[in-house]
Amino acid sequence: MLEISNEQITAWEMFKGVKVKVIHESTTWIDTIMAFLPVLLIIAFFWIMTSRQMGGGGKNPFSFGKSQAKIIGNDPKKKTTFNDVAGCDEAKQDLQELVEFLKDPKKYDELGGRIPKGALLVGPPGTGKTLLARAVAGEAGVPFFSMSGSDFVEMFVGVGASRVRDLFETGKKNAPCILFIDEIDAVGRQRGAGLGGGHDEREQTLNQLLVEMDGFAANEGVILIAATNRPDVLDKALLRPGRFDRQIVVGLPDLKGREEILKVHLKKRKVPLDKDVDVSAIAKGTPGLAGADLENLVNEAALLAARFNNKKVTMLDFEEARDKLSMGAERRTLLMTDEEKRHTAYHEAGHALMTLLCKHSDPLHKITIIPRGRALGVTMSLPERDQVSYSREYAEERIMIMMSGRLAELIFFNHQSTGASNDIQRATELARKMVTEWGFDDEIGPVCYSRTDGEVFLGREISKPKEMSEMMAEKIDNAVNSLIKRLDAAARKLIEEHKDKLVDLAEALFEFEVLDREEIDKVMAGEKLTGTKKSRQYQALEEMAEKKKREETPPPDPGKQPPVAPVADAPVAEIKPAPAGGGSAGSPTVTPSVSDGEAHSTTVEPHEQENS
Repeated sequence: MLEISNEQITAWEMFKGVKVKVIHESTTWIDTIMAFLPVLLIIAFFWIMTSRQMGGGGKNPFSFGKSQAKIIGNDPKKKTTFNDVAGCDEAKQDLQELVEFLKDPKKYDELGGRIPKGALLVGPPGTGKTLLARAVAGEAGVPFFSMSGSDFVEMFVGVGASRVRDLFETGKKNAPCILFIDEIDAVGRQRGAGLGGGHDEREQTLNQLLVEMDGFAANEGVILIAATNRPDVLDKALLRPGRFDRQIVVGLPDLKGREEILKVHLKKRKVPLDKDVDVSAIAKGTPGLAGADLENLVNEAALLAARFNNKKVTMLDFEEARDKLSMGAERRTLLMTDEEKRHTAYHEAGHALMTLLCKHSDPLHKITIIPRGRALGVTMSLPERDQVSYSREYAEERIMIMMSGRLAELIFFNHQSTGASNDIQRATELARKMVTEWGFDDEIGPVCYSRTDGEVFLGREISKPKEMSEMMAEKIDNAVNSLIKRLDAAARKLIEEHKDKLVDLAEALFEFEVLDREEIDKVMAGEKLTGTKKSRQYQALEEMAEKKKREETPPPDPGKQPPVAPVADAPVAEIKPAPAGGGSAGSPTVTPSVSDGEAHSTTVEPHEQENS
């Protein structure tokens, strides 16, 4: 008997009568692993990628259909209540009913009342919509499940609808509780609008959300609260009664609300305040700011105080923080020649003078020709109260104020520059609104010829219908042009009549760079300014320059006089020691003066001069 391997079987079978014994080679476990290794690597790759898509942390990659809601418990240290929310009393009052229902639902059931299934918080960014929702949960003492609208959309089809179902199932298991969806416009925008058509993933998620909101009963103790700053793009079915029964507007705070918000943040941050800090004055000087802006204002003031090694935050810190947030940071490193600086001074003085002459304008607060943000100079006015509407006289005077900076340059220097481009743009926009939206033009009449459409991605159509004829468009253009020319001529007449006052104001501004209202009134009264309040940043620059000068100048040695080389055939001059408190002996000390202008680049781009 002959033993052969598998490779020789075919050859040996050719011989008849020969017995062949086949010996099979055994396969080892290493060969098996190597055979399946590519498949295992592919599976591991998809496992890791899916886990990362789910946020990592050891989650099961096949649980991507579960909701990503974050639960906020009843930890007393992290608990948010209505005491932490200020500036929106009406919204707090509406939400108080939800709190009472979660605490005592039988009170409403016995009277046949039905608590709203959902509440939609609507308002500009930073007004505290999310904070209000957390305060409702904190007041009621129930779990709070928070989720963003973008969390429903994933890379897999059907995940959004699955997460909606899981979110409501979680809410029913933890009832009573609050489900909160932030930025719901990411998933709840109008169906069938925009460029895309058909049945996409967002529509499927929205459909499931509508079904779930109809499915759970009002007495289950689950309340859905959502927040958005774009209610106009939400689907109509989402806003009908039975889903979001109540829409609560969380608007910008008024004067009293801003003062309360500032007090809340000052108390929460434990900010040490100086005796001169007036919270009501700060609130009066910050019109139009939301709660998030006021929190940032308090933080900036604290940072400024820490930067200059102060133990307490002063009123000056708050004023400089407000100027930085409203007008931009100072850019003293921007190079401006004396000619450009003087033109800017007359430009801003023109704005300021016209503000003082107009009866319906906001009170003048400050003028500066120190570049801030994108502006070479800024004239700042602060309203005495929160305005809810504007009169025709106020709008016309606003245009006159905008045009007066350009007119001042033109009258005194016969000079026009690109610095007035922003003024002209804003004046044209305001004049067009007066004609086409507000009905301030007698010839055009009270007819609206302007409609602001949203962008395509916000759920609006790409095409815009024609709203006026060519003849009416020409009439509107002529009316806008005529209005601006008439107000420009009126502003020129006022400047011509008060040339002397404008020159005094411009020259004082050129010399001191920053004038507040008290200093402006002194100039207008004919008084001569000897100095102004310098900004904290400029004081720091002066101190740094003085410190550098002291470091570079060696201290004088009173016991040693510097040697003087004698000159041939000439008597040696007698050297007397320097008097006490003077410079070093024998050589005069030159004190470099620190000017208001700082070192700048050699080229200046045409920045816009603005009137804030």
